[in-house]
Amino acid sequence: MSMGVFFVVILAAGLHAAWNAMLKGGQDKYLGTAAVVIGQAIFAIPTLFFVPAPDPSSFMLILAGAGLHLGYQFFLMASYSSGDLTQVYPLARGSAPLIVALVSVSLLGVSLEPIELIAVAVIGLGIMSIAVVGTRDGLHDRKSAVLAIITGCFIASYSLIDGLGARQAGTALGYYGWLAIGNALAFCAIAAVARPSVLRRIPTEGLRLTLFGGGASYAAYALVVWSFTQAPIALVTALRETSIIFALLIGVFVLKERLSLAKVASTAIVLAGVIMTRLGRSA
Repeated sequence: MSMGVFFVVILAAGLHAAWNAMLKGGQDKYLGTAAVVIGQAIFAIPTLFFVPAPDPSSFMLILAGAGLHLGYQFFLMASYSSGDLTQVYPLARGSAPLIVALVSVSLLGVSLEPIELIAVAVIGLGIMSIAVVGTRDGLHDRKSAVLAIITGCFIASYSLIDGLGARQAGTALGYYGWLAIGNALAFCAIAAVARPSVLRRIPTEGLRLTLFGGGASYAAYALVVWSFTQAPIALVTALRETSIIFALLIGVFVLKERLSLAKVASTAIVLAGVIMTRLGRSA
């Protein structure tokens, strides 16, 4: 991973934590998620006029990716409805890089150096340890934990699919642009049946989150999908999940969630893993 890609992924991590905090801070998680998903599509549409069209061979991966993002969004909503940002976010994001690394090495034939494998493991375990610390603070909820881990499985799945899809498409922004639009259409179709009032509230109550949350989400994942084409998917996924550090700071200073010395120690473990990613060979 080059230094340029490294900083691009760190930027994406900060943006990702920001829109997750906006979603968690809202009262209506369904409205918030709908606003972010629709916002992604709004920002994706004009981008498609300036990037190449995806190679037709990637169309099935675009559809698969859109479906996996849809599953992720509904499980994320359910997780945030019952758990704290500092519990749900670490479990969901921490499990994903471990799953991606395991699949990449064992099934996709990706070669990672020992220091890179250790870095992925350290980042993932450091992130999940923050959630474990939350149990000592009385923040643990078993239902939220299960939902968060399922969310992590969706994150790992769409990361792998999107990494392969963007490479096959020959255009990271073209691939993600069409995926974001397909994802938004599917989400709106479900919402129109399950919660039709939500879509009517988007232009008023959800406008701010549509523009700012959707914009941050689109930019964050567009940067990640581009990074998938420049470095091993497992490394990008692990480094992206350092967004937990930003989420922890937002949770404590903005959402007024509790901070402990143990959480600081867990954050230090994550940072150690980040440093280790810079010690491996360039991809």
